[in-house]
Amino acid sequence: MNDAELAAHLAEAAGKLLLQVRASQVFSPKALGKAGDATSNQFLVHALREARPQDGLLSEELKDDGARLTQRRVWIVDPVDGTREYGEERSDWAVHVALAIDGVASIGAVALPGADVVMRSDAPVPLPPAAAVLRMVVSRTRPAKEALAVAERLGAELRPMGSSGAKAMAIVRGDADIYLHSGGQYEWDSAAPVAVAQAHGLHCSRIDGSPLRYNNSDVYLPDLLIARPEHAQLVLRLLRELDS
Repeated sequence: MNDAELAAHLAEAAGKLLLQVRASQVFSPKALGKAGDATSNQFLVHALREARPQDGLLSEELKDDGARLTQRRVWIVDPVDGTREYGEERSDWAVHVALAIDGVASIGAVALPGADVVMRSDAPVPLPPAAAVLRMVVSRTRPAKEALAVAERLGAELRPMGSSGAKAMAIVRGDADIYLHSGGQYEWDSAAPVAVAQAHGLHCSRIDGSPLRYNNSDVYLPDLLIARPEHAQLVLRLLRELDS
């Protein structure tokens, strides 16, 4: 099984495990989120250490010992992206499995178990045509002020949504056009979505236009822009104007 196949297989399998945990109906929403995180993380960490023992590993739910910093190949996983949405039995949550090579999110898979979909970097599909009115996905609980300002300038329709993976895949799937985030994230929030989005021809960068780099000693990666290529430069220009 090659790296891309492994990423997709593990993301899909973890998603199925999470659905089984949720179907037990024995947890409160908060406890369900914790149980899902623990179950998915245990599965992914064990599976990756078994399948790729020489590679580094970074997971949101695993204590980071820094060993990955000396390695070129590092798996970056988010066992449940959108824990709140998972616990509330919504569908806008995801499982992220990515492989960063020399700091670049090179291979990835994002499972959307609520939609029974796995989006893969090795299986890109053509982007659907853009809508006449641009659609921007934003946090359903705390939309970033930069995103709201850019959306107003563009006349874009806001689409509140849960996890970052669900937002990014909404663009890949043609349900949105722009994902602009500036409220703070970590490497596991964006590595897999970025790998998949780039493979589908989307623009991915920091909101100042600089590249996204992974496997850093500080895993805080506060902002992100994923957009259809025909809209990316306009969004970056508006962001510069707002910052000036």
